[in-house]
Amino acid sequence: MQPHVTQALQDWYAAWTVHERAAQAAFTAAFPALDQSDTRCQCYGPTLRWDRADEGSGKVCLDDHGRATAEFEGVPKEVVGKAMTAVFGADWFDEGAGGFAEAEPGTYHYEDESTYAEFEIAVRADGTATVEMAYLKVDDIVTILDELETAFAEYRSA
Repeated sequence: MQPHVTQALQDWYAAWTVHERAAQAAFTAAFPALDQSDTRCQCYGPTLRWDRADEGSGKVCLDDHGRATAEFEGVPKEVVGKAMTAVFGADWFDEGAGGFAEAEPGTYHYEDESTYAEFEIAVRADGTATVEMAYLKVDDIVTILDELETAFAEYRSA
């Protein structure tokens, strides 16, 4: 490879590393429970994980296209409901006028055709929900993470 091409590629890798670190900083600013993980997920990038007793667990990562993926399990459905209603409003996923806090057990999907983001929220009979979000822009997932953190704070204080 020609030296100027090698240098340009090295510059790109350095810029990408800065981009990844900035995204991780934004994720953890919005949702402080996230910690760096030694294992990577299907994103092929650095993975942040969290696990809180009685609140759930999950991970957030950034893929090699600069899109974020998050998977949360065992989250109280009222927390998911409050966060998703704050971001999307109620019934965006056909979960009903009361949002996910009042949704019946089942799996709800939404695909954003303008951003290619995909969402799946499974409401469980035990009052928890599993949230899977893929291909989100960094600013969109940070908004959702921030609303989840706010909803968790209200849930803890209740």
